[in-house]
Amino acid sequence: MSGAIDASGASQETGRLALLESQLAALFEVSSILSRSLNLRETLCELLKVLHDHGRLRYGMVTLVDADSGDLLVSALHDDSSETFTTVRYRPGEGVVGRILERNEPWILPRVGDEPRFLDRLSLYDPDLPFIGVPIRVGDEGAVGVFAAQPQSADGLLEERARFLEMVANLIGQVVRLAHRVAEEQQALREERDKLRRQVKGDHGFENIIGRAQAMRLVFEQVRQVAKWNTTVLIRGESGTGKELVANAIHYNSPRARGAFVKLNCAALPDNLLESELFGHEKGAFTGAVSQRKGRFEQADGGTLFLDEIGEISPAFQAKLLRVLQEGEFERVGGNRTLKVDVRVIAATNRDLEHVVRKGEFREDLYYRLNVMPIRMPALRDRLEDVPDLARFLITKIARMQGRDLDITDSALRILMRHAWPGNVRELENCLERAAVMSEAGVIDRDAIRLSGLGEGLVADAPAPTTSVAPAPRSAAIEDPDLDERERVIAALEEAGWVQAKAARLLNMTPRQIAYRIQTLNIKVRQF
Repeated sequence: MSGAIDASGASQETGRLALLESQLAALFEVSSILSRSLNLRETLCELLKVLHDHGRLRYGMVTLVDADSGDLLVSALHDDSSETFTTVRYRPGEGVVGRILERNEPWILPRVGDEPRFLDRLSLYDPDLPFIGVPIRVGDEGAVGVFAAQPQSADGLLEERARFLEMVANLIGQVVRLAHRVAEEQQALREERDKLRRQVKGDHGFENIIGRAQAMRLVFEQVRQVAKWNTTVLIRGESGTGKELVANAIHYNSPRARGAFVKLNCAALPDNLLESELFGHEKGAFTGAVSQRKGRFEQADGGTLFLDEIGEISPAFQAKLLRVLQEGEFERVGGNRTLKVDVRVIAATNRDLEHVVRKGEFREDLYYRLNVMPIRMPALRDRLEDVPDLARFLITKIARMQGRDLDITDSALRILMRHAWPGNVRELENCLERAAVMSEAGVIDRDAIRLSGLGEGLVADAPAPTTSVAPAPRSAAIEDPDLDERERVIAALEEAGWVQAKAARLLNMTPRQIAYRIQTLNIKVRQF
C-alpha cells in the first residue's frame, strides 16, 4: 500500500514539475509578446494562443470593463482553431465572471457543470472539466476585468494553475494600464490637433480680411473661388496691404488645409542660400552642410508654398524655379536624384512685374507661369471707408496682446480717415499700437492718435473758413446723443477745420463760450 502511495505522490510531483516547466516557457513567451505591440486586442489574442499552446489552458478569455456602461465585455478569446473577438457582455455580479469582478478575487470551479451560476454564453467550455477565473487589477484601482481559462484535464494542480493565471493577469493589468494611458494621450493629442486646426482656420479665415469697399469685395470673391483649386496664385499689391493674410486664407480654406503651409521671403536670401532653402541639400554639398536637409518644396509636399517678394529673385535663379513650377521636379543641392513633389504655389510681390519683364530683368515665361490667377490688393488710401472697421479689428487684436480692454473714440477714427496711409494696414496697426501704449485709461482718443506721431500725409486740408454769419447745419456726428461734451466739441472743431468761430455756430455757441470749453475740457487746438 505504501508503495502505491509513494508511486502516486511521485507521479503527482512529476506532473507538478512538468506543469511548472510549461508555465515558465509560457511566461517567457508572454513577456516577449507584451513588449511587441501597443495594440491591446492583438496582444491579448497572441497571449491567449501562447497559453493554449504552452500553458495547458483552453479557451482563454479576457473580459474588460467598458468605461461607458460598466459591463464586462469580452475583449479577447482563443479557441482550438481561431482567435475571435466578440461582443458578449456580463454585468457586475452576473454569472461566474461577473461575480469574480464584483468580489475582486479568484474563483476555482473543480467541475464547471456543477455551478448553476455558470452561464456559458460562449458555448465553448466542457462541463466535465474545471474552470478558473481571476481578476485583472490595475494598481490600486481594483479589478478592471477578468481573465479566465479551462485546464485541459481535471488533475490535483488547480491551485498551481490559479496562481499562474494570477501572474499572467498581473501582466495583463500592466498592458491594460499602458494601453489606457496611450489611448488617453492619443485622444488628448487628437483634441489638441482639432482645436489647433479650428484655431488656425479661425485665425486665417475670410472673416479676418476686413473690408467693405468694392475693391475688397472683388478680392473676397477671388479668394473664395481660387481656394477650391490647385491654381497658382500671384498676389499683387503694395507692402503692408495684407498679401500674406490672403495667402493664409487661400490655404486654410482649400482642400490642402491639412497639409503644411510653408513660407519663404525670397528677398531675404542670396541665390546660393535661396537654392538650398527651396530645394534642400545633400550632406557635404558645401562647407557647413554636415547633414542632409529637406528644402521648402519637400516640406510643403501635399500643402502650399508661399513665396513672398518673388519679384526680387535673380534671373539666374528664375530658370531653376521655372522648372519646378512646370514639372514639379528638382534635385537637392549636391544631389543627382530627381525628386517630385505635389505643391501649390502662392507668390506675392509689390513690384510692377510687367515693367520688369519689359526691361529683361524677369523671365517672361516665369511671369506667365506665376500669373495664372492674379489677385490685386488695393492700397488703404483707396478704401478709406474700411479704416473704422480695420481700426476696431486691430484694436481688439492689440487689446488681446496687452491683456486689457481698449476702445477708440469717433474723433480718433475721423483723424485716421483723413490720413493718406503710405504704409497701408501695417502703418495703421503700428499707429494704433503706439496710441494704445499712450492711452493709460484704455480709450484711444484724438490726442492719443496725435501723440502716436500721426500728423503728416492728410488726404486733404480742411475747407477754408467762411465769413457767413448764417448758422451752419449740424452734422450727424455732432447730433450723436452718445457723445460727451468734450467729444461733441472736438467733432465740431474737426468739421469746422478747427476754426473756432465756425465750430461755435455748429454748436449754437458764441466764440467766447467755445473758447472757454476748449480751455476747461483740455482740448489741444490744431494749428493749420
